[in-house]
Amino acid sequence: MTEWRKSTYSVNGTDCVEIGRGVGVRDTKAPASHLAIGTTAWLAFLNATKADKLTR
Repeated sequence: MTEWRKSTYSVNGTDCVEIGRGVGVRDTKAPASHLAIGTTAWLAFLNATKADKLTR
């Protein structure tokens, strides 16, 4: 079973996205399903986020 983590920036425990190592991401409102994301894509997303290069 995957351990899901919530962002420390989440204001409450119900309106956030959770990350499952090696599995992907899921919405706390729909925990039965998740979006599978590969390691390369996830790292690219993190790097773009940290560099503030995401489109707003």
